[in-house]
Amino acid sequence: MTVGTNAGVGTAVPGLAGVPLLGSLFDLKSDSLGTYLRAQHQHGDVVRITAGPPGLRAELYCVFSAEGAQQVLASESANFRKDNSFYQEVRESFGNGLLTSQDEDYLRQRRLVQPLFTRRRVDGYAGAVAAETQLTLDAWREAAAGDGVVDVSDEMMHLALRAVARILFGTDVDAAVEVVDRSFPVITEYVLRRGYSPANIPRSWPTPGNKRAAAALDELYEVCDKIIAGRLGEAGGESSGGGESSGGGESSGGGESSGEAQGQDLLSLLAGAKSTDDAEFDAVELREQVLIFLLAGHETTATSLAFALHLLARHPEQQTRAREEISRVLGDRTPEAADLDRLPYLTQVLKEAMRLYPAAPVIGRQAVAASEVGGHTIPAGADVILAPWVTHRHPGYWPDPDRFDPDRFTPEAEAERPRYAWFPFGGGPRACIGQHFSMLESVIALAMILRSYEFEVVDADVPVSTGITLRANGPARCRVRSLGA
Repeated sequence: MTVGTNAGVGTAVPGLAGVPLLGSLFDLKSDSLGTYLRAQHQHGDVVRITAGPPGLRAELYCVFSAEGAQQVLASESANFRKDNSFYQEVRESFGNGLLTSQDEDYLRQRRLVQPLFTRRRVDGYAGAVAAETQLTLDAWREAAAGDGVVDVSDEMMHLALRAVARILFGTDVDAAVEVVDRSFPVITEYVLRRGYSPANIPRSWPTPGNKRAAAALDELYEVCDKIIAGRLGEAGGESSGGGESSGGGESSGGGESSGEAQGQDLLSLLAGAKSTDDAEFDAVELREQVLIFLLAGHETTATSLAFALHLLARHPEQQTRAREEISRVLGDRTPEAADLDRLPYLTQVLKEAMRLYPAAPVIGRQAVAASEVGGHTIPAGADVILAPWVTHRHPGYWPDPDRFDPDRFTPEAEAERPRYAWFPFGGGPRACIGQHFSMLESVIALAMILRSYEFEVVDADVPVSTGITLRANGPARCRVRSLGA
C-alpha cells in the first residue's frame, strides 16, 4: 500500500474515557499495561488515549491487532518512524546505534553489523553462554544448602549481563560488568522520566537529576572507550574478522569453540567490520553500537529467562516435562548450539513466557502521513503505540489468553495464527538483529538450570511495569532444590 493513499477513508478512532482535563494521565502512570488492555477490551483494536492537561496533552493512537502491527512494522514501515520523544532520549544517552538510528545511518550500520550476526557466527558463542550459566549454578549451591530462595529476576539479570558482556568484551568482562551494573539503572530511569514527560529542562542545567545521569554516563563512556581503544589498536589484521565478505561469520565462530576462545569477541569484530561502500565504525560509533547491544542484549533476555523460570515454578507439570526432554537430549553433557533444534518443548516454554511477558511490552512509532489502520484514520504526526502485551493476550488469537500453555507453540498451532499475533522481537525491516542470539542464550541457560535445580514458587504474583523493557516491580523469588547435576 502506498503511504497515505487511504488517508481520510477510515472512521474516527474511538477514545478511552478519562477524567476531565487530564484524560488517562494517572491511569497510564499507575498501570500503563492495564490501561492498554482495558482500552482494547472496551473499544477494540484501534483506540485513542489522551493524557495530560491542555497545552501539554499527549494523544496516543494504540493499535492492538496482529494485522495492524504488521502494517505499522512491516508493510507500511516507512510511514511509521522512530521520531518520538522517547527514542530521542534513548539516542541522547546511549547513542545512535542500531536500535535508534534511521534512514541511511541505519542501513549503513545494518550492512556493517549483519555479517557478525549470521547464525553460524552467533552459534559460536554457545560456549561463552554455557560457561556463564555454570558460574550462576555454582553460586546457587550455597542458597540451595540454606533456605534455597533465589530471586530469579535479579539472578537472570546478572547472568544475562555477564553473558552479553563476555561476548562483547571477552577478557575485559569484569571491568565492564561492574560499571554497567552501577550506571545502567541511573541512566535508564533518567531516560524514562524524560522520554514520557510532556516537557523537559535542558540536560545541561545543573540539577541533581541531570548531574547524577551525567556522572553515570561519563563512567559508562569511560570504560567503553578504554576497551574500544585497545581493540582499535588490535584491529586491522587477520584477527579482526572484518573485510567485505558477508561471511565474516563463516570463517570463524563455527564448531564447538566459542568466538571468545578464538580472540573473536564481538567488539573486536565490530572494530574490524568494513566494506568498500560503508567504510568502518569510528571510535564513537563503536561505543554507540556497544551501548545499544548492552542495553538491548541483556535486559530483554533476562526478562525472558526470569519469567520462564517463574512460570515453570508455578506449573510443576510443565517443569517436569521440560526437564525430561532436557535429560533425554543432553544427558550430562554441556548444551551446544545444535541442541536448539533438539529441544522443541523447552523452546515452546520460552516462547510462551515471551508471549505472557514480552520484554518489549510497548513499541512506539510516529506516523509521517495519515493512514488507515483497521478501518480507522490515524492522522499525520500521530504517536502510534503497538503493545505486544495486549496483542499477545488478544482473545481473537489466544483462547484463554492468561493461561500458561507451551503447546500454543507447536508448529501446527503457530501455522494457524497471523504472523504478528506474537512479535516479541518486533518485525519488518527493523526486526531485532539479535533474535537468534537471544533464543540461543535462553535455551542453553534454561536447559542447564533446569537440569541442575528444581523450582518451587515463593512469590506467586510478580507485579510488572514497562520501562525501556518490561520490569518486575517486586521480588520474583523461587525456592531451588539441587538435583545433584
